[in-house]
Amino acid sequence: MSTLVEPAPSRDLSEAAPRSRGLLLALIVIASAQLMIVLDGTIVNIALPHIQTDLGFSDAGRQWVVTAYALAFGSLLMLGGRLGDLFGRRRMFTVGVIVFGAASLLGGLAPNQEILLVARVLQGAGAALASPAALALINTTFPAGKERNRAMAVYAAMSGAGAAVGLILGGVLTEADWRWTFFINVPIGLLVAALAPRVLVESEGSDARLDLAGAATGTAGLFGIVYGLSHAAQVGSTWTDALTLVPLLGGLAMLGVFVLVEQRAAHPLLPMRILADRNRAVSLFAMLLVGAGMFAMFFFLGLFVQQVLGYTPVKSGLAFLPFSAGMIVSAGLASALVSRVDPRWLAGLGGLLAGTGMWGFTHLSTTSSYAGGLLPWIVVLALGMGFLFIPMTLTATARIDAADSGAAASALNTAQQIGGAVGIAGLTTAFTHFATQKGTELATAFQAQAAQSGVTPTAAQLAAAKAQIAVQAQTYGSTQSFWFAAGMILLGGLTALAILNVKHEELATDGQQAVHVG
Repeated sequence: MSTLVEPAPSRDLSEAAPRSRGLLLALIVIASAQLMIVLDGTIVNIALPHIQTDLGFSDAGRQWVVTAYALAFGSLLMLGGRLGDLFGRRRMFTVGVIVFGAASLLGGLAPNQEILLVARVLQGAGAALASPAALALINTTFPAGKERNRAMAVYAAMSGAGAAVGLILGGVLTEADWRWTFFINVPIGLLVAALAPRVLVESEGSDARLDLAGAATGTAGLFGIVYGLSHAAQVGSTWTDALTLVPLLGGLAMLGVFVLVEQRAAHPLLPMRILADRNRAVSLFAMLLVGAGMFAMFFFLGLFVQQVLGYTPVKSGLAFLPFSAGMIVSAGLASALVSRVDPRWLAGLGGLLAGTGMWGFTHLSTTSSYAGGLLPWIVVLALGMGFLFIPMTLTATARIDAADSGAAASALNTAQQIGGAVGIAGLTTAFTHFATQKGTELATAFQAQAAQSGVTPTAAQLAAAKAQIAVQAQTYGSTQSFWFAAGMILLGGLTALAILNVKHEELATDGQQAVHVG
């Protein structure tokens, strides 16, 4: 009788190999797109001084190279996620990558300020289409459990380490020509767009109509908040400035209208059931706080190593390389543990580690060494971030209907984006306050010392004293800002630890039907 039966193990193995290869290719495509989008946020920052000189931006106008991208990306994320749910996630992912790549080419060729800013807006729009679709594709492509957790680990590593990679690439490419910080995206985008239809399975889509009222109010609300926060982060701005306060209040008001519209819409842009889930709401809140602390760290620490310690752009980027490595290691560990340990414990550990790493930066001084003053805390911070990102990403998108995957992914991306804007704006205010306070204190002490000695300082001595005071004031302002960043990250981890109640068994199988590729 046994000769009449096909041996099952042989058939299973023959089917498993191509399916595994298909999943691997799908992950490479998704991760490559996410890395391209995330590193753009920091790669351009390194090139800003060269862009300013070449295209003639003013000091105030230079900030718009960053702000234009942040405005388009942050305000269009919810719309981008829902378009994927309605018209197909693979389609929106591919369109977003193509738009991003084409806009990067335009930015690299830009002959003037206006063309470059248009390119930055288009880059943000492309990212808003591709990023939520990428996360939603992981949820609907990879089966729950080990395979999805590993895919999330790679996605989270790209999201967290991409900023550090951007600093490294930004330094290397800027030394050749700042335009290469844009051109580098073109071959990546072309390759991803070509492979996506071959290795990613299209979602079914929906015949529901697009919620135009929700799209208008939601986009306007996010635009106002991101603009207000971006203006608050500019040097010399205050929270009472009209260009900060009016957009912020207007944005919050429009989001209030958006919630009312969504409660009555037949096919809402962001179904309120997504936010009504307590665990998902906690995860989004925690990710907002973690994003605030992490992006602020890159901003202030990047300035510190260049302006205080005197690192070149390339050396500054390499200084963050251990962050990328640590993030990859911790994300891998977290993905292996999340099916055995409840996510709240991992997030709590991550918050403690990352908060400790950020606290370590509060001890920096003008004479700090890399090996003793920076490296240990960069590694601790990276390890903590991996343990935060993995469970929070999984719990923010778990137990969601396939039709709402894009909307849930856009909510997570929006929380991170808004968190980054809140962190930079809030900590810039703290930095300005403490740096000004310290600078005034040191200048007063110098003047008193000069008066007491009875010797009038020479012009060279005054210039040297002014430079030294500026460096010490910047260092003090940075260290005080790191206290607030550490608190944000620790609060995010502790909030998840205290309130999150998702069990690890639920992340091993959440009831979703994954679309297997290969």
